[in-house]
Amino acid sequence: MTRSLLCPGAFLSPLEIDAAVTRALAEDLGRAGDVTAVATIPEDAGARAVVMAREAGILAGLPLVAAAFVKLAPEMEIAANMRDGSSVAGKTEVMVVSGPARAVLSAERTALNLLGHLSGVATATHEFVRRVAGTRTRICCTRKTTPGLRALEKYAVRCGGGFNHRFGLDDAMLIKDNHIAVAGGIRAVLERAKAVAGHLVKIEIEVDTLDQLREVLEVGLADAVLLDNMDATTMRKAVQMVGGKFALEASGGITLDTIAEIAKTGVDYASSGWITHSAPHLDVALDIEM
Repeated sequence: MTRSLLCPGAFLSPLEIDAAVTRALAEDLGRAGDVTAVATIPEDAGARAVVMAREAGILAGLPLVAAAFVKLAPEMEIAANMRDGSSVAGKTEVMVVSGPARAVLSAERTALNLLGHLSGVATATHEFVRRVAGTRTRICCTRKTTPGLRALEKYAVRCGGGFNHRFGLDDAMLIKDNHIAVAGGIRAVLERAKAVAGHLVKIEIEVDTLDQLREVLEVGLADAVLLDNMDATTMRKAVQMVGGKFALEASGGITLDTIAEIAKTGVDYASSGWITHSAPHLDVALDIEM
């Protein structure tokens, strides 16, 4: 069931799903469990519940919804009408859950929290992607993620049609202004990085002026350059200077209002922290149908 609910082409580890759901349920159920459900719902009562998308958007998180209910009642029956990455209209039924009523009610909030948040990330990403259609620019996320939810949020970005930047500090080098300052300059920091980087480790360096970019070109050891908080005119000059020698990434204060203009400069990537740390939740709900 979980595998069929995943967004096509976007892997999410079953271990991440299980860990996130277990952590979220434990936070909500605490030591005594759902005292309201235990007190008011007969132990043998069953329930049929419909998970609804109340507004239009892109779905992400359905495997976690299913896992939350099954975690509390392995006999729970899950029937999904769509999978992650699907575009939904408002008032759309996306999943039916049938099983022990106590488990349905106890898992409800955890399931909806995860679905609403991740679908919000996917929807925000999709809107960025829509606004760069017809250009070469790919939309990327950043490390500005909710602690403990990074893998899930980056999966949601892929569900929305975006691409992932590095997952952590250990899978690529991103040399920022503070690294440059401590290491003694652009040449020194790039030479140090290149000396220890494995053959599969990419090196990206951040610049905020064309003079810095010119120095990076002279040193010639970077695989990619991040153009930090540059305006569109300066970005366009940077693209011309580099001439395709390495990938260029625009970053810093990128919004839905500015992304189209940024994409027209010819940059390869545009990274946004907003799509993970500030994307509005998609409005989702669970309705009991006895």
